[in-house]
Amino acid sequence: MTFFIFLWWFGTPLRATIAATRQISITKDAMTPLSDLWHIGVDAVGGDTSVRQSLRTQPITPPDRIIAVGKAATAMARAAASLFPDTPVLIVTKDGHADGAPSHAQVIEAAHPVPNAASLIAGEALRDTVQGCETDAHLLMLVSGGASALAEVLEGDLTLEDLAQRTQAKLASGADIHQINAMRRGLSRIKGGKLLSAFRGAKVTTLAISDVEGDSLGVIGSGIGDAPKNAAFVHDARIVASNAIARTAIAQAAGADLRSNAETLYDDVSTLAPRIAAHLKTAASGLHILGGEPTVILPENPGRGGRNMMLALRLAREIAGRDDLRILVAGTDGSDGPTDAAGAVVDGKTWDASGQDAIEAAAPYDWLAARDALLKPGPTGTNVMDLLIAHKR
Repeated sequence: MTFFIFLWWFGTPLRATIAATRQISITKDAMTPLSDLWHIGVDAVGGDTSVRQSLRTQPITPPDRIIAVGKAATAMARAAASLFPDTPVLIVTKDGHADGAPSHAQVIEAAHPVPNAASLIAGEALRDTVQGCETDAHLLMLVSGGASALAEVLEGDLTLEDLAQRTQAKLASGADIHQINAMRRGLSRIKGGKLLSAFRGAKVTTLAISDVEGDSLGVIGSGIGDAPKNAAFVHDARIVASNAIARTAIAQAAGADLRSNAETLYDDVSTLAPRIAAHLKTAASGLHILGGEPTVILPENPGRGGRNMMLALRLAREIAGRDDLRILVAGTDGSDGPTDAAGAVVDGKTWDASGQDAIEAAAPYDWLAARDALLKPGPTGTNVMDLLIAHKR
């Protein structure tokens, strides 16, 4: 089975309240609290919560059309539809992520991280919807990570096979999201502001959940919700959720136990694991939070897993034999590669020598599953890159 990687503003009073009401002690039993803390972070950046709060604190005129695209599209669309129940909705999301969609919405599910035929159908549906807006129309765009693969209209004579091969090669090379999305923009008729170049209406409001370093609308979803240069319409763009918001919610819940909080998970897992472990071994006791998106360079015939599982496996090797460290590494969208796990939780007892074969084969899933180390929350309705939460006694 093919192994894929998908590359990986501070909180409002509501998010602070969520964290405060779920504040827990992490000093007695580290296992359950790490997953609880991860859920607190994810809850703070949920698609439904983030969109609903943005539209209530900064109201907009009722839109004529709603488009939601990305892994968090269903949750985002659900919030918007509850406020604008009479507005037509188009949702484009990942396979298996459509549960809870508004009953009147048109829903297209497609593959991620490598596009499939449904991705091309979704791309045409997006373009038709944008082109079909009237001259005085207001379009609400809801964008989240994953949009790059889920919807596409290809340039020139490019085929779906061309796109799939180039995507797979780029993913396997260890390229980061900026490099991958630069490639995607060059092959696309709807990325980098090109989709909205077909808009003839009066206003576009774009609400985005950021899954990229720097929270740039031009990078999220390869710029599918960005406006073209010299756009004739008014463009109101907002980042409504990010990795920083998720980490802040966790930090608030940790309270006095917090020791560090940084967005530094930006390197290959083979480099990150020893660096993170070395820091934790000498760090003060308490909670340490990291965010970002590691990368993985894959062998020719990789096994099953994802970047978070690979990092967790390598960290297990680095902290083997220690009784004072437990580490959770997981994707905030609830999945890691093409698997049903978001990542894993490891400690000093997880590792044994057989793990080396799993590292070399890029096959962490089965190895971690055999040790009951996988985290399987299911789709979360958001996507703000990855979280690493470590507790040191």
